[in-house]
Amino acid sequence: MPNAPVSAMLEDLMKAAELVQPGRIRLADHTIPDPGPGELQVKVAAVGICGSDVLSFSSGEIGGVECRYPQVLGHEATGVVVRAGSGVTGWAAGDRAALEPALYCYHCEFCRAGRYNICSQIRFQSSAGEPGFLREFVNLPAENLCALPPTLGLEEGTLFEPLAVVLHALKMVRLEAMETACVFGAGPIGLLTIAVLKLSGAGRVWAVDPVAHRREMARKAGADAVVDPGAVDAAREVLHDTGGRGVDVTIDCANRQRSLTECAEATRNGGRLVLTGIPHQLETPLNWHIARRKELVIYNVRRSNGESQAALQMLTEHPDRFLPIITHRMPLEQVQSAFEMLREYADGAGKAVIIFK
Repeated sequence: MPNAPVSAMLEDLMKAAELVQPGRIRLADHTIPDPGPGELQVKVAAVGICGSDVLSFSSGEIGGVECRYPQVLGHEATGVVVRAGSGVTGWAAGDRAALEPALYCYHCEFCRAGRYNICSQIRFQSSAGEPGFLREFVNLPAENLCALPPTLGLEEGTLFEPLAVVLHALKMVRLEAMETACVFGAGPIGLLTIAVLKLSGAGRVWAVDPVAHRREMARKAGADAVVDPGAVDAAREVLHDTGGRGVDVTIDCANRQRSLTECAEATRNGGRLVLTGIPHQLETPLNWHIARRKELVIYNVRRSNGESQAALQMLTEHPDRFLPIITHRMPLEQVQSAFEMLREYADGAGKAVIIFK
């Protein structure tokens, strides 16, 4: 593929959505850099808004790391290849791709062991100092592109990144046929988790969420029972339903207030507890005596590690399970409204996707 720009597609400047302070995003002009050796330049087509993006938007930090303003968010993206830097083969202008947001060193002990997601030099686009995908063009290493299946739309394809996180979490769960599970938090990551659990052969699955429309979405995703933690004690409800035994697996996709302790309470002796959600606070409360007495196995999830192709395949094979999670498609000009809507759990929102023209 030639390294000459496509004049019909490229301009000297591109639009980018910049977080400039907590709760405020502005559109700004950025220059479009040339792709370097081994890189592909991609015209961004769609970007899903993650709960971690909303956390950065709302509080100005995530996991104790403060935002570095102006900061471009967004790491769930698809796009169309425009041109290539030197040394790139196998891609042509017009090819559609899912965009991997993590940049690895490939040389540290963790990369050499195949655990790229905990690379000691990892750079994650949309984090402080690493601009994300809420901009019209991005240059990426060729290995960060996955060909988008022809039957999967660019907007729907953005689900590949959070779904890959779920598949990574489920590798830790090692679910056996008909095991029971409870998912705390029915936001997009929780809804994807519910769907994958049922596709993986889970038995009865409970979903816990205080937002009514999210509980209804959880039912549609496959949850057999839903619990409103504002109305009842969620852990007690699950224990009652299981005759006091508890479920085999709990997955905390919320990590809010007491959810971690509630997960421990709802899990059977010797069960598994998986942490997927990113907490608002630096220290999350957990009643360790409950976890200790039950000898729970606790897994911690950091993003994904090589599950993207499997996620794309699953999206194409089971579109009815996953694609309804996308409830809003909004243009870049409405990015501020989109973040506000998600922050307030408004308008029946599940997953919102920003669309680029």
